Amino acid sequence: MPGIDQTKQFIPLKIAVLTVSDTRALADDKSGSTLAERIDKAGHALAARAIVTDDVEKIRAQVKAWIADAAIDVIITTGGTGFTGRDVTPEAIEPLFEKRMEGFSTLFLMVSHAKIGTSAIQTRATAGVAGATYIFCLPGSPGACKDAWDEILVHQLDYRYRPCNFVEIMPRLDEHLRRAKAQGATA
Repeated sequence: MPGIDQTKQFIPLKIAVLTVSDTRALADDKSGSTLAERIDKAGHALAARAIVTDDVEKIRAQVKAWIADAAIDVIITTGGTGFTGRDVTPEAIEPLFEKRMEGFSTLFLMVSHAKIGTSAIQTRATAGVAGATYIFCLPGSPGACKDAWDEILVHQLDYRYRPCNFVEIMPRLDEHLRRAKAQGATA
């Protein structure tokens, strides 16, 4: 049965939040604030927070900078996952993925469907791994951010969660980059 293994110690992660919006500022960024509050409440650290406009190059530049930052373990974006002409977050970020996380998109759709019915089909939420950093792209509504965090991310970003979680495999996310160097190594 899934749940928290109380015998294990919690490992706080460093999580960056990126809001993608042409109209929001930090003062009225409800989705970013929803995520920041939940990150803090769960015991993780908000490593960075930013807002960029719905522009592929701006989104990609910020995410690439955070991927390159060893002080950031996870990136969560909010906004730009719909179908309008300005919704370009998946186009900006998916090319950076070394591995896509198809299960996240499916599970998010299931959680959303239970809350908003067939309207859930209007999201292009996506996730993947790049540079040993987990990246989750969520819709721009506070409700969607709440649902993604409360139903999926709070569990998978907790080392104590069983039967498995993302934290326990973090040390191995970049092993493909180290393999050539490690061949034949004894240390």
